[in-house]
Amino acid sequence: MMGSDEEEDDERRGANFFFSSALQESHPLAAKLADADQFGFQESSAQSSGSLQEDLLLEPPSYADAIFSRDLSHSMTAVFSQTDSFSNVLTITVTDPQKIPESGASLAAGVASSYVTYLINTHTNIASYQGSDFSVRRRFRDVVTLADRLAQSFRGFFIPPRPDKNTMESQVMQKDEFIENRRAALEKYFSRLAAHPVLRRSDELRLFLQAEGKLPLAPTTDMASRMLDGAANLPRQLFGEGSTILAPHEAAQPTKGGRDLVRLFKELKQSVTNDWGSTRPAIIEEDRVFLKKKEKLQDLEHHLSDASQQAEVLVKAQQEVGEVMGELGLAFIKVAKFEMEAGFTPVHAADAKCVATGAVKASRFYRECTAHCVQHLDTLHEYLALMQGLHTAFADRSNALLTVQTLMSDVATNNMRIEKLEAASNKFFGGNSTHNRKVSELKGAVKVTEEARDLAQKEYDCIKEHNRAELERFEEERQRDFTNMLQGFAHTQVGYAEKICNVWTEVAKDEMSYSGRIAEPFSQFYK
Repeated sequence: MMGSDEEEDDERRGANFFFSSALQESHPLAAKLADADQFGFQESSAQSSGSLQEDLLLEPPSYADAIFSRDLSHSMTAVFSQTDSFSNVLTITVTDPQKIPESGASLAAGVASSYVTYLINTHTNIASYQGSDFSVRRRFRDVVTLADRLAQSFRGFFIPPRPDKNTMESQVMQKDEFIENRRAALEKYFSRLAAHPVLRRSDELRLFLQAEGKLPLAPTTDMASRMLDGAANLPRQLFGEGSTILAPHEAAQPTKGGRDLVRLFKELKQSVTNDWGSTRPAIIEEDRVFLKKKEKLQDLEHHLSDASQQAEVLVKAQQEVGEVMGELGLAFIKVAKFEMEAGFTPVHAADAKCVATGAVKASRFYRECTAHCVQHLDTLHEYLALMQGLHTAFADRSNALLTVQTLMSDVATNNMRIEKLEAASNKFFGGNSTHNRKVSELKGAVKVTEEARDLAQKEYDCIKEHNRAELERFEEERQRDFTNMLQGFAHTQVGYAEKICNVWTEVAKDEMSYSGRIAEPFSQFYK
């Protein structure tokens, strides 16, 4: 059944797809339908709505009415939506954006800069949160910090990607549309985090949602600063003033930070050796099941991209059909008015009025259908975006394996140096003190490196297990969400096709009743 204009506008604003800005604008017919009232057809919409209500009371509901009696506005709002599989509830909403002047900073002389904060509202029954309802204010920079900390602490997990930071943010921040789009993107991001079985219980997310005032999570250092620190330490490491031995607890962390350039160069060398060297690394990726799944997911990403593009074409075309249908209805309204005012055949005026009313009704159904299709087909776009989290998790696995390979290579290299030094020292009576001292240093380095290698191996094994569990979860949720998407899309097409068919069936019946009347001959008009 047709809802009120306010419900339709809310539904349209909530439909955020590939071309959300176009769908969020007022419908092109919204203002023109008011013009139709001036032509003497104000009763058309009201009568049609009333007749539909009466039909429902007198006759069994049609397929379309049965389908759309359910609340479709909340279906498929998030890819990893919360389901009954979680006995604990964690619901996060983002509301009330506020602009805050930033003291001591300006974009130009006399122009004060500002930033936007959002009210993050949480409802949960998870015991670790020690509360059920609470709200905090956060800015986008805090969200970036949260995402970075989750990426560091949960390597190997499919972490949902955060909304991108707009490069033109300083110029568009004053635009309400940009702020609203970011608010909606943040809410969707937190919905994905809340639905993740591990991330939803993380200390990082709990502190972000619950800690009052300034975010207690320390922001990560940017890449440029880390590279500068690494460059400053490099001369001391090369000339022996700084240690080049990797501390065991640091071995489990990725090297892409750039603070230790010597380690970075070593892993780069190991990577080249793996690809082009004649010797095989001591350990390689041998999980054939994982490699096969990874290859299939790469193919899936390409298919999702193609389907996403075609879905965009379909929804745009469907939207255009509705707009053109509405324009046609308005044109026939003008024809009917002219027929009546000019004294032409009354039957033609009634026919034009009937077709005009049907076209306007059909246009509104096309608009509703487009909004529902956007909600369902948005799943394609969501999963395409989530592939970034899969790539990151697989990269964590590759980096962890590279660290293990590099450390094993370091152990082997140092053992070879020890053998050579010991052989050279044995040539001297009583040994060579310099060689003996170097041997002692290398044995200490080997011991530390072996401990680091063992920790790195444990980290690699953990990431492998995380990948395995995440792949199972991803496939289960994808099957569920894609089934809901396809069923919802099919029901939408069938339901609205029947609604539009009913509109034109009524028009055809009215036209048949008009055709039975005897029209005044045109010749009488020209006398």
